[in-house]
Amino acid sequence: MAFVLVVRMKVSEGNEERAVEIARELAEASRGEPGCMVYKPCVDPDDPSSILIFEEYDDKAAFEAHGATEHFQRLALGEIFTLMESR
Repeated sequence: MAFVLVVRMKVSEGNEERAVEIARELAEASRGEPGCMVYKPCVDPDDPSSILIFEEYDDKAAFEAHGATEHFQRLALGEIFTLMESR
């Protein structure tokens, strides 16, 4: 059974452009992971500070492996999470 995750985040004012860049870089790297079927960041056209990321993995183990990758640690934990007001 697939493991699906929908992440909604609100980016702090002034960081919208950088957050989108990071989300796109993270998506590109994540799509290359074994077990990652879909990794799609979306920006609300009416509110550029609102980003949604739709993720689908083969299973929970593939999702957990995603969290341990170098690119997730660097781009998500190290960068985009620091730009958020909420998640």
